[in-house]
Amino acid sequence: MKNITKNDMFEIYNREIFFLKKSIKNGNDPYHIFSISTINNNFSDSRMVVLRNINLKPFKIYFNVDIRSPKAKQLSISKYSTALFYNQKRRIQLRLKCKQTIHSNNNITKKVWGSTPLQSKKCYMGPYNPSEKIDAWHPNIPLEYLEKDPDIKDSSNGYKNFSHIELAVQTIDILELHYDGHIRFTVDKNDKMNFLSP
Repeated sequence: MKNITKNDMFEIYNREIFFLKKSIKNGNDPYHIFSISTINNNFSDSRMVVLRNINLKPFKIYFNVDIRSPKAKQLSISKYSTALFYNQKRRIQLRLKCKQTIHSNNNITKKVWGSTPLQSKKCYMGPYNPSEKIDAWHPNIPLEYLEKDPDIKDSSNGYKNFSHIELAVQTIDILELHYDGHIRFTVDKNDKMNFLSP
């Protein structure tokens, strides 16, 4: 492998931002679904969520969540979380340390809810809180909408459970795996770059 320079770091960073943006509309892209980790009673708690948007300057990423879920409660208790993306084909990992803001029942959630497909809105219409213990299996969506989308009027019942999470990226740790020498570096919120030992 050639000697990696600061210019190479800058090119890799910009390339991965491009791929993140591209993945928002592509459900098959490895970056479309990522892991978000929070703290739950002194344990780390991780789960997969869908990347809904990305903003640059300042660098922020966004996803949606049911406000009744444990992850929403954990995000509200701690200011910080970690997002993890991985592309197996290109063998590259992005680890983002973030500070979150939860949007619920405000102008931002109204706008995002308005652009959310009906098929997705029914996920917020469930009678049970996510992770709640139940006596028998239930899909946690209204049974009348198992095989069809809700109508617009009924779907509005899910809005009270809908929240939009904004993650302000404090640091991104980029690791690119190569048989002849891995590349690893960080970029902070002020665009300062530093090599790290892989």
